[in-house]
Amino acid sequence: MENIQAIKQRFEIIGNDQKLNRAIEKAIQVAPTDISVLVTGESGVGKEAIPKIIHSLSHRKHAKYIAVNCGAIPEGTIDSELFGHEKGAFTGATQTRSGYFEVADGGTIFLDEVGELPLTTQVRLLRVLENGEFLKVGSSQVQKTNVRIVAATNVNMFEAIKKEKFREDLYYRLSTVEISIPPLRERQDDIHLLFRKFASDFGQKYKMPTIRLDDDAVDLLLKYRWPGNIRQLRNIAEQVSVLEESRSVSWATLNGYLPNSNNSNLPAVVGQKKAESDFSNEREILYKVLFDMKSDLNDLKKLTLELMKNNDGEKVQEENEGLIKKIYGDNGEEVEDDYRDSREVLRLPEPRAEMPAPKPPTEDKYHFAEEIQEEETLSLQEKEVELIKKSLERNRGKRKAAAAELGISERTLYRKIKQYDL
Repeated sequence: MENIQAIKQRFEIIGNDQKLNRAIEKAIQVAPTDISVLVTGESGVGKEAIPKIIHSLSHRKHAKYIAVNCGAIPEGTIDSELFGHEKGAFTGATQTRSGYFEVADGGTIFLDEVGELPLTTQVRLLRVLENGEFLKVGSSQVQKTNVRIVAATNVNMFEAIKKEKFREDLYYRLSTVEISIPPLRERQDDIHLLFRKFASDFGQKYKMPTIRLDDDAVDLLLKYRWPGNIRQLRNIAEQVSVLEESRSVSWATLNGYLPNSNNSNLPAVVGQKKAESDFSNEREILYKVLFDMKSDLNDLKKLTLELMKNNDGEKVQEENEGLIKKIYGDNGEEVEDDYRDSREVLRLPEPRAEMPAPKPPTEDKYHFAEEIQEEETLSLQEKEVELIKKSLERNRGKRKAAAAELGISERTLYRKIKQYDL
């Protein structure tokens, strides 16, 4: 078994970080087996080196090694790419095609960005992991394959499972052994080492002297958080090598190539759970308010109907005291005012004196009944005006005392005075 330093030289892995060494060590240990491996880490940390190490140290090293970027294949064709298809299976399928799992039989398949796989493809992949079987698109014939699967993702798999974007059973099948690659910001001692290696490579490639950083530029290089990790560091080294005439790079020069470098030494929030935008809590509160309003409206209708059916409003008020307080709060003594206001809102007719239901009348009798009701209504109004006048005279114009004598609120009395122009 090769040691870690030999593997680093063979695969051009630069760095002495303890976490990086541990990841390589796990890859070396798991390589001789057929265990499925899941490589995790942020984008640009170099996850693709791990499956190459595993394949090269396994008994499958002489068979095919195929790397598939799952995020780069359209959803409509990924099943065909992975498992193949029969002629005529879909529009454009002019001939039978073998998929990667058939071509790589006996070898290793590296599924990069496996977290981007559609759910339907995840079901097919789970079947391959469980019993080595798959179906070509458009075929009913089960085929066997013997492949080693190494997958990689920069997605938080537990969040993806929680959001039902990734199958939990497939995750545990893939992650029999999980290897995590640390981000570049956690490999402080490796940053300058990597930059010098990239600068040397680009100097040879473009046939120019290698760039060098002064002390302040090195300090800036180490403080920057490198969200794009090694890939971003390599791109910065290439840009500076090509664009700068001076081979000595100062702090100001390097700072011009680093996006958001002013915030480079601030702590970053990594893996913070984002608030979901479905406003579920707000919807629940809104539904509750609407249901409460509906309940109160039904209670209001019930109370209004009771008042319409009964002449004795005070009796109804006593019998429905709890209901009135629920609807009108502590102003139960002014329920008559609110009752009239609610009638205006609901546009309900004024209650009339109860009369025995007559037999179906002729047209003439019907008109006669209407005249009787109108006369009664007018006489009641006149009696009300007369009672208010007498009460005001008896109490020498004191509205509060008159209202108490009439058994109504002062506000109601004021309204009637204004209504009848007394």
